[in-house]
Amino acid sequence: MANIQTVEEAVMNIKDGMKIMTAGFLGVGAPLKMIDALANTNVKDLTLIQAVSAHPGETHDIGKLVKNKQVKKFIGAHIGTCPEIQEQYSAGTLEVEFIPMGTVVECIRAGGAGLGAVVTPTGLGTEVEEGRDKIIVDGREFLVFPPLKADVAIIKGCKADKLGNILYKGTTKGTNTIMALAADLVIAEVDEIVEVGEIPADNVGTPGILVDIIVQGDSHEERKKYFEDLWVRTKKIR
Repeated sequence: MANIQTVEEAVMNIKDGMKIMTAGFLGVGAPLKMIDALANTNVKDLTLIQAVSAHPGETHDIGKLVKNKQVKKFIGAHIGTCPEIQEQYSAGTLEVEFIPMGTVVECIRAGGAGLGAVVTPTGLGTEVEEGRDKIIVDGREFLVFPPLKADVAIIKGCKADKLGNILYKGTTKGTNTIMALAADLVIAEVDEIVEVGEIPADNVGTPGILVDIIVQGDSHEERKKYFEDLWVRTKKIR
């Protein structure tokens, strides 16, 4: 059974030097309360695994962790929308491992499934292949990417019941479901915590057996207002 904790209690599970996965896409469907709480700690030397970087325009989402220099390595598909990552990468103070978007998702899936590698032609002939193992299958060349696992995955759902079953609505499934399989500890930030039975079994996106901690995030209405305001501010910056 998942434990219901405050954001402040849950973030204490994240320690220096850990590998963490965070769900979301440019902040949409991201566990923003947990990220903000982590940004208010002194935890450092994190390896951060996320399919894409943060929303452009202002320090937001995982950009807050990078700005604080809490992250030593970022693994993901791109950094072009996060000025903080770009700046530190260019300065040589942040290590970045680029993995194509579909491939990084498959690497996380492989980590959760206990597979040994992801084998794909994606990235051949580009900088992505530098330092990667290659194999030949049926006369074709493929790159070999190791699976990705983490100490902690922080996922974002719409609702969770008190057993930890997660419903995704307006939060995107994205990488949420696969990250829940690929980490030792899974923290689910949700808009609403409900009683067992209020989420129909057919609507469960992540079963409670995979979730260790549930935290209450902003409500759906609060998140909507947050992104509306973010969009207005971003347009002004541009």
